[in-house]
Amino acid sequence: MTGAAGAQLAATVDVGPSEADWAAAEALIRALPSTGRVLLICHVNPDGDALGSMLGFGLGLRQFGVHRVQATFPGPPEVPEPLRGLPGMELLVPAGDADPAPDLVICFDAASESRLGALADRLSTAGAALVLDHHASNPGFGTVNLVEPGAAATSVVADRLLARLGVTTDRAIAECLYVALTTDTGSFRFEATTPAVHQVAARLLATGISPGDISRRVFDTRPFGAVRLFGEVLGRARLEPAAADGQGLVWTTATLDDLARHDQPPYVLEALIDSVRCTAEADVSCVLKQTAPDEWAVSMRSKGAVDVSRVAVAMGGGGHRFAAGFTGRGSAEQVVEAIRGELGAALVSGVG
Repeated sequence: MTGAAGAQLAATVDVGPSEADWAAAEALIRALPSTGRVLLICHVNPDGDALGSMLGFGLGLRQFGVHRVQATFPGPPEVPEPLRGLPGMELLVPAGDADPAPDLVICFDAASESRLGALADRLSTAGAALVLDHHASNPGFGTVNLVEPGAAATSVVADRLLARLGVTTDRAIAECLYVALTTDTGSFRFEATTPAVHQVAARLLATGISPGDISRRVFDTRPFGAVRLFGEVLGRARLEPAAADGQGLVWTTATLDDLARHDQPPYVLEALIDSVRCTAEADVSCVLKQTAPDEWAVSMRSKGAVDVSRVAVAMGGGGHRFAAGFTGRGSAEQVVEAIRGELGAALVSGVG
């Protein structure tokens, strides 16, 4: 990790928003005029936390009385099939149709400006920018930043701000926030699942949403073509037990040709990391998903011995200790070689 990147990460880890930050965020929204225009943006290739937090908050803004609300994300306007049933989908507009100069832009689950793609220009064209996130590597790129590394998901931050605004969590808002929470905690299996997380989940479930239906839709529904694709990609996985000073690395690649051969959209690959990370012999798991001839969207997970956010930050990305990502360039072998070079420096002291 470079010195600058390491210093940036150290400056943000475990430092949550102050009361002044929460008050400033609340004030930005309360100061909106009745005709105020708000643009909500989440990161490219949105997952459940990004989309659920954004749509849930958008519905909350409408309940609060802000009616000119758009929601969007960079890239093709394609929502992953498991998330298409979320309430609030009517708020979504293609990136090209997003307000070029809103009164307020609110960013969700984006660890850096780069995750906003071409929509990052709204940070300067909007009247103000509010950032809601839970990634420790987030440098705080908004006018006001609510970055809470201790939160299990960005939805926890969104939920707290809605409560400060006096918004009632109805079933529609609750479903969005619950999908966000359950996806980023891996169905409440990951390290960030605290008693407080279960308390939030209980309150959301009390609105009458169905956890069984949500789980089946979000986690247990996949096209047969994707099942075949997963089998092929997992079949080429490679295990390197000596990597990360003996903690182990397992990795695989999914190419554009793989997607075309099985007639699948790119979003189906987002769940692939869960099938790789269960490898007993490796602390670190990695999936390289090709996005262009020499470009890869890299997803990384750790069981705790390695802080993968340190690897991702060194590579120009971000995340937190147990989950992180970045965009890699070059051949797959070159990208993995760069990852190997950062693993030793990312070992967590006293673990292993």
